[in-house]
Amino acid sequence: MSSVKENLHPYVVFLPPEQKSKILSAIFGSKAAVDILKFSLSRGISNKIYQKDLVRKLAYSNKTIIGTLKSLTNLGILAEDMEKMETEHRTTWVKAYQLSDTGRWFALLLAEEKDLSESEKAEILQNIFRKYMSWVKDLSQKLNVNKKTLEEIFREELS
Repeated sequence: MSSVKENLHPYVVFLPPEQKSKILSAIFGSKAAVDILKFSLSRGISNKIYQKDLVRKLAYSNKTIIGTLKSLTNLGILAEDMEKMETEHRTTWVKAYQLSDTGRWFALLLAEEKDLSESEKAEILQNIFRKYMSWVKDLSQKLNVNKKTLEEIFREELS
């Protein structure tokens, strides 16, 4: 154990248990997937991204980007939508991608704390707390843990 005090940040991600390995491998086993999540962060965590922008900004082939987008969509990290784009001479349909709730958690793993506003950090904390409490409630019911005991622990920790 190191004697130097480290500045550690707790990272939390809620995963569907049946797809945990597939999701982690798809994201962290692929630099392209990580770069797409980082790109999404740079555009704004709730904003849409487009394949053409990814091809222009990232150093990957169109084939790699399409394959990665398809994989992230199939795993529920990205949500896919079709948008009608009209120019002076023609109308085309393009695929737009947006981070799902699960995708946002992964993107936030890659975010630098300094890049998040205080209100974004507060919202993240509240969302984590709500998800965690829901999980604790369900697990405590399965294990027959008294609700009052959990309430006491909660009050002690808030003091």
